[in-house]
Formats: sequence, structure tokens, C-alpha cells
Amino acid sequence: MSLQPIPDEIPQQSRVNRIVSKMPPSGIRVFFDLVADTPGVISLGVGEPDFVTPWHVCEAGIHALETGWTAYTSNQGRPELLDALSDYLYETRKYRYNPRTQLLATVGGSEAIDLAFRALLDPGDEVILVEPAFVSYAPLVVLAGGVPVIVQAEESDGFLPPIDKIENAISSRTKMLLINYPNNPTGAALTHDVRRELEKIVLHHGLILVSDELYTPLTYEREPVSMLDGGALADQLLLVHGFSKAWAMTGWRLGFVAGPKDLIEGLSRVHQYGLMCAPTVSQCAAIEAIRRGHKDVEEMRKEYDRRRRFIVSRFEEIGFPISRPYGAFYVFPRVDGTGMDGEMFARRLLEREKVAVVPGSAFGSASGAFVRCSYATAMDDIKAAMEKIEAFTASL
Repeated sequence: MSLQPIPDEIPQQSRVNRIVSKMPPSGIRVFFDLVADTPGVISLGVGEPDFVTPWHVCEAGIHALETGWTAYTSNQGRPELLDALSDYLYETRKYRYNPRTQLLATVGGSEAIDLAFRALLDPGDEVILVEPAFVSYAPLVVLAGGVPVIVQAEESDGFLPPIDKIENAISSRTKMLLINYPNNPTGAALTHDVRRELEKIVLHHGLILVSDELYTPLTYEREPVSMLDGGALADQLLLVHGFSKAWAMTGWRLGFVAGPKDLIEGLSRVHQYGLMCAPTVSQCAAIEAIRRGHKDVEEMRKEYDRRRRFIVSRFEEIGFPISRPYGAFYVFPRVDGTGMDGEMFARRLLEREKVAVVPGSAFGSASGAFVRCSYATAMDDIKAAMEKIEAFTASL
């Protein structure tokens, strides 16, 4: 019996999961496909430190290779790393997690968030998301069978979590609330007053709170605030953190999540089947980073702060409304006063001045009037980009 020839084209719908096939591509990736085809671009778009990983951290990774640390670790992570993470959270947040049962090393903070949705959501469970938000949150909820419920943070409130809107969005199907502060893309950072209000909501409604706090060490003009502060939410909180941003270790792909034993066990069960463990060499480097990298983080934070002050002042001088950022390394100016929405503004700025920014619509359907600019790039490039933005605006 002869085999039948394979058709030249098989309809995509017949081969790709229907949820995935309906999922739009990331707004960030779509725009950067355009950037890749434009030579000589000054980019204010990439959400990645322009610093290289501190050398003593790299040396720890090299030493791991030289001494044969190339096998799997336990699913949870190397015991030495988990001990160091427990110490770090106690030193910075005054709460002690059991390193053997309440911590999990993950492949970046992104895996931790994905695990939270896949391990904890039943089909139809609702997750409240505060937008503007990072592009992956809502799609990951959908892929896990959940239902994203969007509430909009307002520019007039500094893009802080809208307490009343969150309260009103809670239904009998609500299982989880996810927040990200300091925020990507707005740079907003939590205050203690807002933290206490969120705490009340989570406790009263018995929600699980996923708090993405990767940018917490990069906080300016005020002390860093975490949803772990005070410890009242410890039994309902999954605290997501990682090394990519503050320690300039994006390519090492290492994050971690802390939480109550039963939730961490659930996340670990999915993790062990999907990925076995986080990269071993990265775990070894992270031990050095978390134990002896505080000075490096502070030096980078000070430089980001210098750039932050400059770029905010330049946008204000040019005449763009901007909510002052207090964390991360982004600004989120409103550009619709030019007569364009964020997407048109970004496209024309790229075409005319070869400066790349990200349209605000990538971070939520209600953010079309904004663009995201990253100041995780050299100050000379920031200065040149702002000159070009000013010239572009004047030409309008």
C-alpha cells in the first residue's frame, strides 16, 4: 500500500490549538520586527538592562562549569540557593520562608507566573489583572483555562492599583489577583497605603495574590514596598522575583517564587514535569549574586535614577504629560496631544527619526494614548533620542 502524498498546505486551524491560533502576537514583538528592518535605530524600547552581569557573578558561573556543576539539581533548586533566597527575603522583607518547602527556583520570573496559573486555576476561574500590564499576563491566564478580568489603572492616580475597581470586579468565580509593582510599563511603585488597601481586599475575599516584584530593588525616591511587608498575606501570597532586572542577568533565565507550602507544592508538580529544574550554572551564579551582589545592584540603581530624572525632565520640557515613575526603568508618556495614538506615533518616530519606542496598546487596550520608553540604555543614546523626539514633535 503506497503512502498518500502530504498536501503542500495543511489548514493551520487543523494543526494548532484553537486557543493559540486565535491569540494575537505580542505587541512588543510585532513592533520590534519593524525595528529589526531599520538600520541605525536608537532604541528606547528594550526592557533589558544595558549593564552586563557583574563579573564576580559570571566567575561563579564559570567556576560551576570548571568544577562539574552541570547536572540536574533538585526540582526545587540547589539547597544553597534556596537558603540564600530565604535569607534575602528575611533581610529585605523581614519574613522567613522555609527554604525546603516554600521556595522554588524557576526559569525566570515568567515561568513562575505561568506555573501559578497552570497549577492553581480550574477552567473558568477568573483572574483580575491591573492594566497597563506586561504583555504575557492575560494570554497565560487564557492558556491555563482561566478568564482574565481587566481593571484599568488611571494616569491621574499614578497608575497605582484602582482599589474600588478591583473590589467591584470580584465575582463568585474570582480566584486570583495579579499585580506588578514596580510596574512594567508605567514605572509606578506601590505605596504603603495602597498595599494595606490591597491586603484588606485579598484577606476579605480569600483570594490568591500573585505579586510580580522583579523590579522591587529598582525603586527611587521612596523605600521599596512589597506585598509581603507585615506578613499578613503570607498564606495567600505568591511572591514572584528574579535576577533578570536588578542583577542584570536576563540571559541566565533564573527567577524564583515564594509562598505557602501547599501552593508551592502545586507549582513544583507542574515544574517538575515541564522543566525538571532551573539551569544549574545559573543557580550557582545566582548564589553569588544574592549573597554578594548588593553593591552592584545599588550602583546600577543609582545610574538608572540619574537617567530617570533626565528623561522625565526632557519629556516635560517637550510638553508631553507624564506620570512620574518611581520604579523599574520605564516612562509612559501620553502622546495623543500630537494628534496621533501611540502606535502611529511610534511608527512615524521610527520612520522619520529612527528612534524606537513601544506603543502603549501593547500593554492593554485602554493604553493606546501612550508609549513606553526604556531608560535601560546609555545616557548618550537617551540624550540623542530625546533630541530626535523633540525635533519630531516640533515638525508636527
